[in-house]
Amino acid sequence: MEHIDFDPVKKPSTLETEDAAPERAILVSVVLDDGDPLDTDSSLDELEALLDTAGGISCGRLIQARQKPEHATYIGTGKLQELAELCLNMDIDLVVFDCELSPSQIRNVESALDGVRVIDRTMLILDIFAQNARTGEGILQVAIANLKYTLPRLSGQGEGLSRLGGGIGTRGPGETKLEVDRRHVKRKIQKLEEDLAELAKKRATQRKSREKNGLFQIALAGYTNAGKSSLLNFLCDDSILAQNKLFATLDPTTRRLKLPNFGEVLLTDTVGFINRLPHHLVEAFQSTLDEVVYSDLVLMVMDATDPKFQQKMHITETILADLYEKRGVTPPPLIYVLNKTDLEESRFNTASFPKGLDHVCISAKTGKGGDLLIRQIENVLSRAKKRCRFLFPHEEGGKLSLLYKTANVVQVDYEADGIHVEAVCDEKTRGALSCFLIN
Repeated sequence: MEHIDFDPVKKPSTLETEDAAPERAILVSVVLDDGDPLDTDSSLDELEALLDTAGGISCGRLIQARQKPEHATYIGTGKLQELAELCLNMDIDLVVFDCELSPSQIRNVESALDGVRVIDRTMLILDIFAQNARTGEGILQVAIANLKYTLPRLSGQGEGLSRLGGGIGTRGPGETKLEVDRRHVKRKIQKLEEDLAELAKKRATQRKSREKNGLFQIALAGYTNAGKSSLLNFLCDDSILAQNKLFATLDPTTRRLKLPNFGEVLLTDTVGFINRLPHHLVEAFQSTLDEVVYSDLVLMVMDATDPKFQQKMHITETILADLYEKRGVTPPPLIYVLNKTDLEESRFNTASFPKGLDHVCISAKTGKGGDLLIRQIENVLSRAKKRCRFLFPHEEGGKLSLLYKTANVVQVDYEADGIHVEAVCDEKTRGALSCFLIN
């Protein structure tokens, strides 16, 4: 199964700008003997969407079947020659490999392509993050991930890494030239991580303050472009950026949501996930991903029209499980939110959704199913933590130790009639101390 698929006359449309036309690219993939060609096509579709988000245009695909990747050039000498001819005939600026290349592979392929830049899937994702980071924390996170990916490649990529801002895959931490020695880059990473740690402390302090105030925290999680920002806008009547592009949201956005029968809660939109999300990004964005880890409830938003619906759900579940394991926390309750159900393409996925999983079908665009989602959120939270008042007789003051261990104690007042305590606690703690509850 070895073929080339391209359209030499394909032209940019909405990606054109006044400054320059989008970069023209060819996507390259290798199907191994134990691989599934359908999975390869799906992965290349996702890679093309990433390229579109980065501002490029896919002019063709080159796919080769091999037992294993070629050590020097990944695709082998003959196929590399075909790729060189395609680049020349189609006026190609960029070649994107749907894998992670070694420094020597990038150098060897670039040498054969005579001036055409070569990047891999990780570099493309890093580039998108570099474009979309807006806050100081987001910019720091992207810079750290970019430098960590670049560090082992300083001696291997030739000119490509020195042209910062010169096209897709070259955007990086900005002022740092990537041809500097490794020691300088390591010092830069250390300094950026120290700055990020300070911001992480502030975020943790804010989170603890919200917990003490008894405000429930709900996190929106899911695959990129599933509609998380659109759902936040619908539920909170807000207007944060919601685009039909991958990774439009990088920086967490928190809004207050007033539930009819439950009062105010906090709803946080978070960065989306993707298959083979670079581990450098997961590490760098750990502090913002903690908004999901330490939430009281997670709404896993999924695009119900996506043919790869189940696969992407599994990817999201795996990433979340890894996050909970690394932090050593018990996963919070989860509601699966099947979005875009106003579209006909969603019918099969919603009908075949696994039974027994807590889910709601909605359309963030039209509001269909919104009331049902609100009721489901209230049902889950009612079984979770609540802000309660206790009155302990002075002789039962030892019971306070249980509250300090299992709840967030907001206030303690020693009065003549006993010890008045206000705390945010879960159902188990409420049950154990039910005889001391006064509300």
